[in-house]
Amino acid sequence: MTGYIYLAIAIAAEVVATTSMKAIDGLNKPLPLFLVIAGYALAFWMLTLVVRSIPVGIAYAIWAGLGIVLVSIAAAYLYGQKLDLPAMLGMGLIVTGVVVIQLFSASTGH
Repeated sequence: MTGYIYLAIAIAAEVVATTSMKAIDGLNKPLPLFLVIAGYALAFWMLTLVVRSIPVGIAYAIWAGLGIVLVSIAAAYLYGQKLDLPAMLGMGLIVTGVVVIQLFSASTGH
């Protein structure tokens, strides 16, 4: 279970870092720049802890899939970026894939 806590932290840190990139404004804004650097550092550090207990392929699939969806949601709220129907359907498939992996794959180590 600890691996999934680290994975949640890694995902949250990556979402903060990726979402903050748009606000950097050519490296002129120190807070967003700090969030990008610190967020990615924390995300990758947590991932090194995650792969001790969760297979790397499974951890990466969950991290990447949920990261895509959460960054898209954050960008919609923070920057007003709109998602069209195909984008939302595609992200729904990503979430479905993560759920299928968690519920049915023997690779997750459950």
